[in-house]
Amino acid sequence: MEKPSRYLANSSTALEQLRGLIHQHESTPGTPLPTERELAERLGIGRREVRRALDVLEEEGRIWRKQGKGTFIGPAAPVAPLALQGLVQQTNMLEVMEARLQVEPGLARLAALRANPENLALMQRMLERIDNVNPDDPDLNELWDSAFHRAIAEAAGNRLMLGLFDAIDAVRREPAWHHLREMARTPAKVERYNDHHHRIMQAIRQCQPQEAFLAMREHLLDLQHALIQAIHLEDDTL
Repeated sequence: MEKPSRYLANSSTALEQLRGLIHQHESTPGTPLPTERELAERLGIGRREVRRALDVLEEEGRIWRKQGKGTFIGPAAPVAPLALQGLVQQTNMLEVMEARLQVEPGLARLAALRANPENLALMQRMLERIDNVNPDDPDLNELWDSAFHRAIAEAAGNRLMLGLFDAIDAVRREPAWHHLREMARTPAKVERYNDHHHRIMQAIRQCQPQEAFLAMREHLLDLQHALIQAIHLEDDTL
């Protein structure tokens, strides 16, 4: 496996690769993972990024930790991602946003109809993580933001749509587009995005599918607009 450069590697890169590693052992829950140091060396990513990715996987119930013993793969493995080879080179961030607008509002609607108490608790924990992120740490903000959206996709209870979400999200987190994502996340915009998250969560918690659909759509349209602005700004500087 080719190691990503340290400039491009971030917590999302670590999370994607760790999910792939966990999927390889989904039939043998309880399999121990290598240490953080070994994972960092294997993935070519810093230990901080590996630790952050493991935090997300633990919240999702994919792994469990026992002090003094190590980290182990849990019983719930993620859906295998769709084949993405070459897809990044054939698309762009605007197409990714179009795909998200077609998929994620529907997932939010289904989540409002199907989310169980465990789903709601997971989404709430993700929201609390987002709320407590240091504004000067965009890597961590993006990590928990993505995890919150994935928790909604899981709550929708449709494994095919979850697979589609994972495929789109993997492309979205392509390291080559990291600078555009950062440009679309000013402190004021992040505050607005977090407000959207709480509105989406409220609609899902109150079993309001149409409200959840519309709140998610508004959120993604805002993201799309910010991304278009970032692309135009980058073009102006060339």
